[in-house]
This record gives sequence, C-alpha cells and structure tokens, in this order.
Amino acid sequence: MEFIREVLGIISQYYSYLLSGVGYTMLIALIGTAAGFLIGLITGVIRTAPRSKNAVVRVLHKIVNAVIAVYIEVFRGTPMMVQAMFLYYGLQPIIGWDGPTAGLFVISINTGAYMAEIIRSGLQSVDSGQSEAAQSLGMSTLQTMVHIIFPQAIRNAFPS
Repeated sequence: MEFIREVLGIISQYYSYLLSGVGYTMLIALIGTAAGFLIGLITGVIRTAPRSKNAVVRVLHKIVNAVIAVYIEVFRGTPMMVQAMFLYYGLQPIIGWDGPTAGLFVISINTGAYMAEIIRSGLQSVDSGQSEAAQSLGMSTLQTMVHIIFPQAIRNAFPS
C-alpha cells in the first residue's frame, strides 16, 4: 500500500512532465513512421522497377539495388537501440545533432527498411497480368503503377 501511495505521489508531482514526454514521444513516432513510409515506398518501388533496355540504366539500377539491399539488411538485421547508439554517438562529432533529431532519424531509417520489404512484397504479389492488361489498354507505366498496381499492392501489404 505504501508503494502505491509513493507512486501516486510521484505521478501527481510530475504529471505535467510525464504528459509532455508522452506527447513528444508520440510526435516523434508519428513523424518517424511517416518518413519511414516514404523511404520504404521509394526504395520498394526502385527494387521492383522493371529492367530497362538501356545498358547504362540497367547497370545504374543494379548498383542502386545493391546499395538498397545492404541498407535493408543492415537496418533490419540490427536492433534499433544499437543503431541509435551508433548513429548518435558515432556521428555526433560530425553532424552535431541533438537527441530528438537523432532519434527521429533512427526511427525513420529503421522503419524505412522494414517498409521497403513490405511494399516490395506487396508489389510483387500483384499478378503480372494486371500490368499487361493495363498496357494493352494503352496506359503508360506511370498510369499502370498509380491506378492498377499500387492500389492492389497496398491492399495486399496493408496487414503487414
């Protein structure tokens, strides 16, 4: 009983700090998740982009795919706390950022790595006949992705 009174005393004394901390945490989480979604969307689309007939573009695409694959493997394969420690303390002398900025950055790139794989799998789950049908109707690649492929891919990837 004494413990509960002590906890309630601490909460009543510092509730304003606790509430501001919860609000700040929610803000960082929401912004980091939104930024991570954008990172994941871009990297997921790049990883599933069709092969080009141009040799230079094909080589550039392979290089970018390799860099993205390393990014995804590193950030999905290590705990977020390790990433936070490494990026905050390792890059502090170079960048000179504060804790919340580093935390926002870590949440964004970590979420981006997970979202990239979720979006990639969602895009690959759409049957190739869908894009063939859209192209036979005269739709461009961008129109096909925006109006046919993305809605189905998001629906397939949404549970993840």
